[in-house]
Amino acid sequence: MNISCVNQSLPTPCVFVSAVAGTNGETLWERPLAPEFHWVQCGLAGLGEESAGCLLSHADQLTAINKHNGAIVWQQTQPPNLNSKLPVLTVPDLDGDGVSDVVLIGPGLTQTRLAILSGKTGAQIGAEVVLDSVDVSRHLLHTTAKGSHYVLLQKDSGLYGQALWKIAAQAKTGSEKSLKRDQGWEKKTNADSGHVLLYKSNSVQHVLRIAKGSSTSNLLLVTQGSVELINGDSLQSLWRINTSRVLSEPSIGHFNDDGTPDVVIEDDVGNGTKQVMILDGSTGRVLWEVNLLMRPNTPKPSSINTIKSFSVFVLWGEMPSETNSSSSTSEESFSFLLHPQHSNVLLKKSNIIDNIIAFKATLLERGRHASYIMLSGPQGQGLEGTVLLSKRKLKDDIPDSQVLRLRESSNGETDQQIKVAFKNLRFSKDT
Repeated sequence: MNISCVNQSLPTPCVFVSAVAGTNGETLWERPLAPEFHWVQCGLAGLGEESAGCLLSHADQLTAINKHNGAIVWQQTQPPNLNSKLPVLTVPDLDGDGVSDVVLIGPGLTQTRLAILSGKTGAQIGAEVVLDSVDVSRHLLHTTAKGSHYVLLQKDSGLYGQALWKIAAQAKTGSEKSLKRDQGWEKKTNADSGHVLLYKSNSVQHVLRIAKGSSTSNLLLVTQGSVELINGDSLQSLWRINTSRVLSEPSIGHFNDDGTPDVVIEDDVGNGTKQVMILDGSTGRVLWEVNLLMRPNTPKPSSINTIKSFSVFVLWGEMPSETNSSSSTSEESFSFLLHPQHSNVLLKKSNIIDNIIAFKATLLERGRHASYIMLSGPQGQGLEGTVLLSKRKLKDDIPDSQVLRLRESSNGETDQQIKVAFKNLRFSKDT
């Protein structure tokens, strides 16, 4: 059936949501929806009792979609006083229907507000809750070691937490009864604001959860002059390094074999150059580093886990020593593969690509090849042009890649031997 905006009684142009097969890009389903598009988040557990689905904000509506067939699971009008922003938070069942629920957060006219929706039906659970009298730049959900959930709010003055059980009780009395409390965090709560101060700084730029078990995590904070890891329970600093200006949200991977996730950052060192550093997740010390020239519209570093104890890292930029090369053009983007067991070299690949909108290195099928998934298209919102979704196997790039030697190695491996080491890698799903 040829689905269009018109035959679905929608204005033209409308919003199209589609799913494509990871193996060959074949369209599995597509769903037209009313414009304007605001945001989408997939992988949300419990939408309409599905294992995981997608939630879209568009026009004045919220639409939950079955990821397997594109069917609309539920559709509700947007909360009236809330201009919600990503991420959507998945929280334990608060309305007793056995399905996880979702939390939306965003600015109102003068306050940051929150609404809780039933994951099963999309109906709002209770009233909207005022979280703060000021704008919150980012938010996320954190779980303490004792299983208590806190909504973390990134503000101009630092990072703060508010207990989910208190928020739920404000929205609807009794909905908080199944939620756990953490007395250690309760003692840290400011009696006036109801907030826990996790980190005081007027320049917090990024906050990431770094897993330290199956259900708990530490918190990585990036400010204008540092990267710091704090304990997710005691809130004590575990390590801290000074930086100039971190250019992108840090990435996570495994460079060494200690089982602790390591941290990849890009630090601006001036003159159009960035220093890519891999930091030991346990101590913060620099495990590996390289200087690359910045290239416009290139993704942040990413990684793919192998079946062994390390990851392969994908970096973007340009080698400073190659800037005078006559073969380099403004349309080229250069990607580099880093193998932790061959860290004296990089595999360089030249790519002629339009503006990169999104990029992910991932393993789509267990036991199959790792791939790059890339979305490219016009630069800037509202511009017309072709948007292209593409997939490329990581190993397909190896034969045509150039081996760059960062420093001399004592083992005397040839370029071909290094490429064989990359080709022999076996990958695993992220854990």
